Amino acid sequence: MDTEIEVRKMECKEIRVDVRTASIKESTEGQRQTKILFQINHTMPFTDEYNHLLKELFGNNLGDGSMISPPLNGACVGSVKIGRNVFINSNLLAMARGGITIEDNAMIAANVQLISNNHDPYDLCTLTCKPVLIREYAWVGAGATILPGVCIGRHAIVGAGSVVTKDVPDYAVAVGNPAKVIKMLDKEKFQED
Repeated sequence: MDTEIEVRKMECKEIRVDVRTASIKESTEGQRQTKILFQINHTMPFTDEYNHLLKELFGNNLGDGSMISPPLNGACVGSVKIGRNVFINSNLLAMARGGITIEDNAMIAANVQLISNNHDPYDLCTLTCKPVLIREYAWVGAGATILPGVCIGRHAIVGAGSVVTKDVPDYAVAVGNPAKVIKMLDKEKFQED
């Protein structure tokens, strides 16, 4: 088995979080992030004030040259890791309790949902969480939903409106609900920075 696949499987272990037992620190941080999201969504984009708020929310988890168009919504958004030169269009929903990583040069279209947590069907106050990974140069189309534990491969494309329930390999094009790979792109045609 490929070492990268083995590492991904180890990193994709489910964690369970009982929201009834949130610490005061966790609650306070959640409120802080919610307030910053509100400010971001009511500030002129791409101004010094806007960029300062993004830095306040993401800290060192926002790579150089990355752009996020408002509005931005979600939970645990401060734990999202965004690489360099990433473009995120308007109305991203990032449910990040399980962790979300967007690698360098990825593009996220408008109205995308990145969902790294779900609810236990027998105890709705328990979250089941698995990380979401968007690899380098991937493109997630408008209105797509990426569900917990999913990896979108390098140079992969997710079609608009798709619901991705399983990993999408490098250079694959996946569409539909549930998303299925419909073709592979020619990796020889890509020119990377």
